[in-house]
Amino acid sequence: MGKGYNAAIAANPYIVGTFACIGGGLFGLDISSMSGVLNNPAYLRVFNHPGPNAQGAIVASMPAGSLVGALIVGKLADRIGRKKTIIISGIIWVIGSILQCASINRGMLVVGRIISGLSVGLASATVPLYQAEISAPSIRGRLISFQQWAITWGILLQYFVQFGCSYINGVASFRFPWALQMIPAILLSGGMLFFPESPRWLIDHGRDEEALQILADVHGKGDAAVPLVQLEYTEIHNQVKFERSEGAKSYFDLLKPGIFRRVGLGMSLQMWSQLTGMNIMMYYIIYVFQGAGLTGTRGNLIADSVQYVLNVALTVPAIIYIDKWGRRPMLIIGLTLMAFWLFLVGGLQSKFGHWGLVSGSEVWVISDHPGITKFIIVCSYLFVCSFAITMGPVSWTYPAEIFPMRVRAKAVSLATATNWVFNFALAWAVPPALASIGPKTYYIFGAFNAAGLIHVLFMFPETKGCTLEEVEEIFGQGHVFDAWNINSNVKKSLEEVLAQNETKGEKHSGSLDEKYVGDDKS
Repeated sequence: MGKGYNAAIAANPYIVGTFACIGGGLFGLDISSMSGVLNNPAYLRVFNHPGPNAQGAIVASMPAGSLVGALIVGKLADRIGRKKTIIISGIIWVIGSILQCASINRGMLVVGRIISGLSVGLASATVPLYQAEISAPSIRGRLISFQQWAITWGILLQYFVQFGCSYINGVASFRFPWALQMIPAILLSGGMLFFPESPRWLIDHGRDEEALQILADVHGKGDAAVPLVQLEYTEIHNQVKFERSEGAKSYFDLLKPGIFRRVGLGMSLQMWSQLTGMNIMMYYIIYVFQGAGLTGTRGNLIADSVQYVLNVALTVPAIIYIDKWGRRPMLIIGLTLMAFWLFLVGGLQSKFGHWGLVSGSEVWVISDHPGITKFIIVCSYLFVCSFAITMGPVSWTYPAEIFPMRVRAKAVSLATATNWVFNFALAWAVPPALASIGPKTYYIFGAFNAAGLIHVLFMFPETKGCTLEEVEEIFGQGHVFDAWNINSNVKKSLEEVLAQNETKGEKHSGSLDEKYVGDDKS
């Protein structure tokens, strides 16, 4: 641990690239920590039976805190590093969980959720950033996709804890699951002490030797002469040197030509990921299935759990194949399918549903059509599967890999903040929407998916398999509105990079190569 991390851990790319994903799992824990209590009698009694607007506000308080956390990352992750920011996020989550667990009124619950949201905002922006900067290009998409998988596992595990605790009479039925949320955060903050810092952040702060050693441990089993290590170090060093020549880093850099385009893509992708309606299906699935005609607390909980299991299972193919399929095809296929399922559900709800009373509240509900009820539930499952295998992993991967080092933390922070802005708005707005316009809600989200599809088709270039520095060449080709014309085959060998340096008169990396090859021979 003299290096500040465990070299054996760093040598395993899957461990070093996925452990921080526990931070994503915290978001998943929160989603089901609320969805599982929406019809809990003890929860309703303690918090005075919140109506649609009040319940929307309680749920939305977490993404409100996450918005603040994501915006802070731009400065914090650049100043203290990616690793320390992730550690801090875990500590903050523990504080928020304690407050939620001890809540005796809505105000205290909202404060606890805002604090937990601050933690989630920090983690959700920093974890993909850290993964992108420490992962090998050939598996970068796969490793960042684990962020989404961790979210699905958080949703699933917390939901089953909620399901088990639903058999407990009294406030322990919701306080105990909320208390258990602290365990993953403690593991995250403690475990990250054994992991390396981002080598790109270290080089940007003049700590070149540490960065080279980390690259050697992560990509070369400790050998700095491995071509991939040399290539990564050389490209990062050149990029940082170029960016420093451009002047001091600031948020105004996000408005510069070439950068502004990518900021728009990163922010819009996170926006579309929320406007698909997926997190609404996670937060408020109980309301969705009630409207479809599924009644009874136990039956609803079981049907919900199937959806969460599918969410976990269908993320696996995306993790395995994202670096083969590519980001662009996954987005196009996913948005198309999700639009189809939502329009279908909206049509069925409109034709067979009516306004009625469920648990004392007036909702749009389907009655006496068991076949339609089952079919809508199946369509909901297929919607979740479509998101899990496409948009879910790509929405975290793409924004983390398209920005130059100079503005990466700030740009990823802004993209993630966009996620939380829309998460906040939709979490608050959807319960009143379901209560007032019923099935038209599904048409709205279906239209959002269709609009997202058009945007991706025309403006999102492919980035699979490229180093973060090679992504610069992809966007340098232009084709702002005809992304299909961009050539994504821009990969270079170490020899080509070194030759390019010599052409520019930069001998640093060549001497570096000779130094470490010489050390290896000795």
